[in-house]
Amino acid sequence: MAMSEDGDAGELTHTTDDGEVQMVDVGDKPDSKRRAVAAGEIHLQPSTIEAIREDQVGKGDVLATARVGAIQAVKHTWETIPMCHQIPITNVDTDFTLREDRIELEVVVETTGKTGCEMEALEGVTTGLNVVWDMVKAVEKDENGQYPETGIENVRVLEKEKRRAE
Repeated sequence: MAMSEDGDAGELTHTTDDGEVQMVDVGDKPDSKRRAVAAGEIHLQPSTIEAIREDQVGKGDVLATARVGAIQAVKHTWETIPMCHQIPITNVDTDFTLREDRIELEVVVETTGKTGCEMEALEGVTTGLNVVWDMVKAVEKDENGQYPETGIENVRVLEKEKRRAE
């Protein structure tokens, strides 16, 4: 069974009865305070993680650049996900955790509006991790120019909340 935008069982909301793609009309919905948390990770060589820790990556500060990329992606989700509404982002938090062989990223997005912000949180995670990859790709490549140890994985929504706006 399909789930609606608010998590209720029901019909697919981005298609008409004829199967045509449509944007959901949220005009009559009340404003709500909304929050979504998404996470993911990028697997890297331990030497790359150490270079990031020591700020020894030639392109610059990897995590600062990835943080900016994640925030920009959150703000521009409506431009890249065809059926997303442009929503007022009230807050974005990014949290990077460096492990021995990976970097974990958690993105929290908050808004007050008529629709949720989980797609924005997911876009923040995937873009933030893609920026990390872009910043370290020179040291992650093997002798054949491939990335055998590099991979973005486990991207998911951890939670979403909706509370009536005051």
